[in-house]
Amino acid sequence: MNDCPQCLGPTLGWAAQMSKAALDARVSRYDVTPGQTHILLYLNQQGGHALQHELTGYLRVKPSTVNGLLDRMGEKGLIRRSVSGKDARRRLITLTEKGAEQQALFQKSFLDVESAMVRGFTPEEKTELISLLNRVIQNLKEDSKI
Repeated sequence: MNDCPQCLGPTLGWAAQMSKAALDARVSRYDVTPGQTHILLYLNQQGGHALQHELTGYLRVKPSTVNGLLDRMGEKGLIRRSVSGKDARRRLITLTEKGAEQQALFQKSFLDVESAMVRGFTPEEKTELISLLNRVIQNLKEDSKI
C-alpha cells in the first residue's frame, strides 16, 4: 500500500503494480507469461513481424532473455523465426495464425484493464493524465543524462 499519498514516486509505483497485477490475472489463463504477451502485442503493432534485436530493445532485457521467451513461444506455435535477408545473424520473428489469435485475446485484456484504470474519468481527464505522465517520463529521461 502507498504510505505517502502525496508522493508521486510511490503513487506511480503502486499504480503500476496494481495495473500489472490486474493484467497478469487476466492473461494467466492463456498459458503464456506476461513477457510473451508483450512480444505478441509488439509483433501485432509491427504488422506481424519484427527483427529479434528490435524486440530486445523494446522489452529492455538481455538478448538471452528474449531468446528464452522466443524459444518457448516457438514451441507453443505462437511465433516463427527465420533468417532476415542475406544476413544470417539477423533473425526475423513472425507472428503465426495461432499467435495472432492469442494476441487478439490479450488485446481485449489490455483494453479491459485500461478501462478499469480510468473508470469515472472524463475523456479530458484521461488525456491530461497521459500528458502529465509523458512529461514525467521525459523529465526522468533528461535527468538520467546528467
